[in-house]
Amino acid sequence: MFWFLLLTMAVVVAAVTLAVVGGGGSPVLQDVEPERLTDPLPANRPVGRADVEAMRLPMAVRGYRMTDVDEALGRLGAELAERDAHIAELESALAGAQATAVNGGPDLFKRPDEPRRGEDGRPGEEDER
Repeated sequence: MFWFLLLTMAVVVAAVTLAVVGGGGSPVLQDVEPERLTDPLPANRPVGRADVEAMRLPMAVRGYRMTDVDEALGRLGAELAERDAHIAELESALAGAQATAVNGGPDLFKRPDEPRRGEDGRPGEEDER
């Protein structure tokens, strides 16, 4: 009786193994296409906070796919570098405008049709003509 139970158990284990591995013509576990990053980062506009929060990187056997992570980080790094350059350009333009205004340059807030005034508040020489 012992040998019969042992043989039956071996047959059942072999049948289950073949069914799971795919033997017998009807595979239970099919090969699945590897998960790929469908670039959720917009190509036609700058990346925003909501885009980064919505991005989900595909998982691999040992964590995340390195190529997908590298692509996403490269894109975000390029966007941040572009924004930093634009901010630096705007800050230098603002500093130049402020320096010109402080050093007695043209009054940026004066209306074009308003006559130019001297230091004492009276019209200057060129306006009296």
